[in-house]
Amino acid sequence: MADVFMSYARSDKNRVAPLVSAIEARGWSVWWDPAIAPGQEFDERIAAELAAAGAVVVVWTPSSVQSRWVRGEARDAAERGILVPVRFERAVLPIDFRAIQTTDLDEWHRDEGSAQIHGVLEALDGVLAGRATSVTSAAAATPTSAGEPRRKAVCVLPFTNMSGDPEQEYFSDGISEDIITDLAKVSSLSVIARNSAFVYKGRHVDATQVARELKVGYVLEGSVRKASGRVRITAQLIDGASNDHVWAERYDRVLDDIFSLQDEISQAIVRALKLKLLPEEKRAIERRGTDSVEAYNLYLMARQYSVTSSDWATRPAEATVRLCTRATEIDPDYAQAWSLLANGLATLRFGIGRQGDDGLTAAERALELDPGLAEAHAVKAKILTDLGRTEEASREIEVALRLDPESYEVHRSAGKLRYRQRRIEDAIHHYSKAMSLLDTDVHAAGMLVSCYLAVGDEAAARETARVAVARTEKAIAADQNDAGSLAGGAYSLAMLGEVERARAWMSRAALIDPDNVNARYNFVCSLTAHLHDVDGALDMLEPLMPLMSAAFVKYAMADPDLDPLREHPRYKAIIARAEARLAAADASAGPPPA
Repeated sequence: MADVFMSYARSDKNRVAPLVSAIEARGWSVWWDPAIAPGQEFDERIAAELAAAGAVVVVWTPSSVQSRWVRGEARDAAERGILVPVRFERAVLPIDFRAIQTTDLDEWHRDEGSAQIHGVLEALDGVLAGRATSVTSAAAATPTSAGEPRRKAVCVLPFTNMSGDPEQEYFSDGISEDIITDLAKVSSLSVIARNSAFVYKGRHVDATQVARELKVGYVLEGSVRKASGRVRITAQLIDGASNDHVWAERYDRVLDDIFSLQDEISQAIVRALKLKLLPEEKRAIERRGTDSVEAYNLYLMARQYSVTSSDWATRPAEATVRLCTRATEIDPDYAQAWSLLANGLATLRFGIGRQGDDGLTAAERALELDPGLAEAHAVKAKILTDLGRTEEASREIEVALRLDPESYEVHRSAGKLRYRQRRIEDAIHHYSKAMSLLDTDVHAAGMLVSCYLAVGDEAAARETARVAVARTEKAIAADQNDAGSLAGGAYSLAMLGEVERARAWMSRAALIDPDNVNARYNFVCSLTAHLHDVDGALDMLEPLMPLMSAAFVKYAMADPDLDPLREHPRYKAIIARAEARLAAADASAGPPPA
């Protein structure tokens, strides 16, 4: 049974999905399953989930206020004192709910930092505190199923880079992320996800504020200094209620000891919280993927590129490939490095349009080494999607989602696959989840804009476009040569009617990276769907189509953004030439080997 029950009209599913993702990112489970068919099973499941929920979020819209189901669920929740209502489109609330404080989400814009969503999450925290231990208690715990022990909750804040070199930020971030991953392996401990913790990066906040906002009992903070082959890490575990230190330590070691040092920190926290570490959990924490500090350092550098750049950025993809190639040369059995290498190669092949390795071999090597690596299944699915092998991609995504349902990489790949399959509502769910899991994401936000437009939800598209532009502005402020982010941002600007700025970003991206096939295709979509420049779109599409793979051509032929071009004689001629080219290529390749 879930912590939060979502009550909403089925027609509002697309606007509810991002709200669900925001709540799940806070650490609560949500029941909002729209797939169960109406009938007895549906009624019984709703009754059971509603009765077990610690909070009920009612989404009031002009549609839902007419629903007897929603009104009934709202009344039940209000009587139990667990109702958290929100509203869209200034819906006129039923008369018996007008005195209840309701949060308007029309100006939310899918922005995780907005006051509106913060208010909703704070309200949920207050309601759910009655079921979980109070957030002001030093023993704050996450809710669990009946009969299970409470789990102590902790947030690992991003460690401060004290190296005096901004370029070392990747190392301090990597240490923080790995400690989060290690502690998450402890069954008696609940750990706040990376995205929620990294919201505080660069901000001056005290532990009590973090504990209150994230509903945790403990906060881990620290700093990292790396120089001249040595590393110094300071760490302190703080009681979120009293602001007292539960545990603190400073470590000064040679860099080669970094793995044992991470193990020590994780195990010290477990001891300080008086938790039991099971033997298999201890082994899981000590399993690093590599014994080479040099390979690990290279992997951390490459991983930083993957969380701070777009899917279509050339230079970060090139750097990722170089760094991970070297890491796998140093340690051929480093599964995570092989997986990230596969992602970089796939970006260069399918995202940028270069000929060469598509990354599939690297992904399969990662899975040979670690079949339980969710990110490797996700990147393999991404590559298979680009190769047009969607049934195989679906199988990989299903495995990846089972292995890690909270992975950004998994949901981003799932969103891409479902979008290509024209399963747009499923794509909305996965891209919304990806957005909530990584606050630097640009790609998923841009794709969500197209998804919402495809299902006719222009209000949601505009809200998401604003978030996409804001994230793009941050990305290009950090790297002014990120043509992939500029191209994606131009699409959102065009959708918002900022025509001059959209064209300026397109021109800038084209100058920076003129051979980027995906960026140029994005320009075609912007010109067609939002700027209504049919001739300009066809002028750009014509020389681009000969560079597209068979799967890309098939995708373009079904892309809803290009629907206004379908009946144009030039478009038909362009597609006919592409189909003839691909047919000739198939004929020259001959039949597959027996």
